[in-house]
Amino acid sequence: ASTMQFMSRQKKLLPNSHTELYGQCLQFYGQPPLENIALSEFETFAVERLKLLKTVENLGVSYVKLSEQYTKKLDQESKNLNFPYRSGPSEIEKRRKDHISHFILRLAYCQTEDLRRWFIQQEVDLFRYRFSYLSSKQKLEFLHKNNLQYDAISVEEKKALQDKLVNSSYAVSGITVEDQDFYKVPFQDALDLVRTRKVYLKAGYVYIPHQDIVTIILNDFRTRLSKALALTARSLPAVHSDERLQPLLNHLSHAYVGQDYSIQKNVGKISLEQIDSLSGKSFPLCMRQLHQALRENHHLRHGGRMQYGLFLKGIGLSLEQALQFWRSEFIRGKVDADKFDKAYAYSIRHMFGKEGKRTDYTPYSCMKVILSNPPSQGDHHGCPFRHSDPELLKQKLQFYKVSPSGISQILELVKGMHYQLACQKYFELTHNVSDITFSLNHPNQYFVESQKVLGGGKDIKREMDTPQRSQENSGRGSAAAREAAAAANASQHLAEMTEELDSFFQDA
Repeated sequence: ASTMQFMSRQKKLLPNSHTELYGQCLQFYGQPPLENIALSEFETFAVERLKLLKTVENLGVSYVKLSEQYTKKLDQESKNLNFPYRSGPSEIEKRRKDHISHFILRLAYCQTEDLRRWFIQQEVDLFRYRFSYLSSKQKLEFLHKNNLQYDAISVEEKKALQDKLVNSSYAVSGITVEDQDFYKVPFQDALDLVRTRKVYLKAGYVYIPHQDIVTIILNDFRTRLSKALALTARSLPAVHSDERLQPLLNHLSHAYVGQDYSIQKNVGKISLEQIDSLSGKSFPLCMRQLHQALRENHHLRHGGRMQYGLFLKGIGLSLEQALQFWRSEFIRGKVDADKFDKAYAYSIRHMFGKEGKRTDYTPYSCMKVILSNPPSQGDHHGCPFRHSDPELLKQKLQFYKVSPSGISQILELVKGMHYQLACQKYFELTHNVSDITFSLNHPNQYFVESQKVLGGGKDIKREMDTPQRSQENSGRGSAAAREAAAAANASQHLAEMTEELDSFFQDA
């Protein structure tokens, strides 16, 4: 099997280092894996950790973190995907997978500010859930192992401060103060607790009861991970020079994990006359705003034409319909028929794989819309939940008759940077359904699901049976040809694996 080496310059690990590295049930991921791993394992680990982090994100919005239901579902998920959960003695293999997969996703998610932010948030939540399972002894071991030398105060000092500790620590009573450790921590390490007045503060130190130490550790973890991602981003050019890895990492970060909507089972099922009414009923907000902008201005700039054109292709417009649709709209503006044929018709045919290198372009996923090409002044593409000013978004939602309470729920999700979940909420509110059963990650999926809800799903039935095709250029020249073929195979293989994630998210 083809193998990849994570850090070729570093010395090989000693035979017993597995036990040393994975002896702890929890870690800060300070030391990168140094072993060779097969490409197939690299893919599997990465995709499965991504599933786990997606579950963490979805559960964090649906349930109170660490509540019984949240924990139960995350236990189940960790178990299904073979990640460590509740510390057990025979977990070395699971811990190895956990460690390696974390580092693989670092490579995929260090590339932009948005990706880093998303990755850190999910990893911190996962860490919180795992830390909550450790016994007091394991927590202490963890602290010391990671050089968090927070000292437990002596019994005498605790007695002297007892009243102060009871009054300022909300979870402590006169009885429990005796049985638990308090840690003396420099106040700047515990700003969250100081800000919310949950601790006793004296002479630059705060006295933290055992169960609150997690806040400090999470902040420390967040800071370390943030720095690590910045460092990883710097070493990316070296990783990208490996033809096998680049398409995989791009897939993991940009391609959403789900179906490919370029396989058209429903071409010609939609007439051009239907588009106006469909845009109000079944288009996600990003496409609805593009449609409206096109009708009002009789023009869209390149980013908008690509995003909207591929979406329309995905819902079933044929090439002939697409040419007719864009031509009639542009002619109403400042473009005459002749200019349209010269300047724009080519790119529409190109979208359908009829020109140039004959790539049959895939409609954009939410991840691609959110991450790849932010709109500037005069553009109408992008994701309204990610790219609109909250005040404008609010006006738009009011205009589309979303209820005030619905708007505030959506804006709350946007504030938490859960853009896809905000769109999901918009779907629920505009379709009058609660708790949809799918996890939204593609504008065309939004359309298909909307048609199902509205009872128009019979025509727009599609069977997904072919994996995503990569839109990247394949390598040119015979020297690069073999690597390019290997990269394409790896990419193809990952695409096949990521396809089953769609049904996975629908069950989540």
